[in-house]
Amino acid sequence: MIIASNIEQTYKSAGRSLTVLRNINLSIAENDFVAIVGPSGSGKTTLLGLLAGLDLPSSGTVTIDGQNLNGLSEDERSKLRGEKVGFVFQTFQLIPTLTALENVLVPLELREARSLNGSDLAERACGLLERVGLGERLDHYPSQLSGGEQQRVGLARAFANEPKILFADEPTGNLDADTGTVVADLLVQLNRELHTTLVLVTHDQKLAGRAARIVRLEGGEIVSDGVQDQD
Repeated sequence: MIIASNIEQTYKSAGRSLTVLRNINLSIAENDFVAIVGPSGSGKTTLLGLLAGLDLPSSGTVTIDGQNLNGLSEDERSKLRGEKVGFVFQTFQLIPTLTALENVLVPLELREARSLNGSDLAERACGLLERVGLGERLDHYPSQLSGGEQQRVGLARAFANEPKILFADEPTGNLDADTGTVVADLLVQLNRELHTTLVLVTHDQKLAGRAARIVRLEGGEIVSDGVQDQD
């Protein structure tokens, strides 16, 4: 589903260069659940952005579902993400002037060539919000929701298009331990039910421990990549 080959990412500023990632080779199969871990500054979020096509590497290639991102324009990469990719962010990224329901509807309404009409879209969005326990908060705005509730809206939105791949960047990072556990449970449950390839960056060792595979970065390089025993 995702192949990263010989990835390097270098940023240049004021005549200096900083290499954030080097020698990255990674293959992620369909329906895999991969956690990317490592200390702060190790390149985790940068790698996630490259795997998702939010940026292009300085050298090397990233392929998503058979498409080489280097050969796509920015608009084509955006279209690919809209069709095949979902995102969950640490800071929720909800639109403050839209209700919970309207936030979940955004990716559905933006997706091109959709086959559902307006009532079907609303039904799907309502169904997802009910599944994350917010069936009675459809008309609430983000400011009226707790952090955990906002992240649950983010989960519903991320799965709205039934993406082939879900990228999550510290999805429990802004939540207390108990709320983070609830969100992690929902993330894993929805991912299993919808058979999505899940790639997440996390400092949460409990959440990382639920992944089928852990990739560890240090100093911008992969230092370990192992499959975990699953009970």
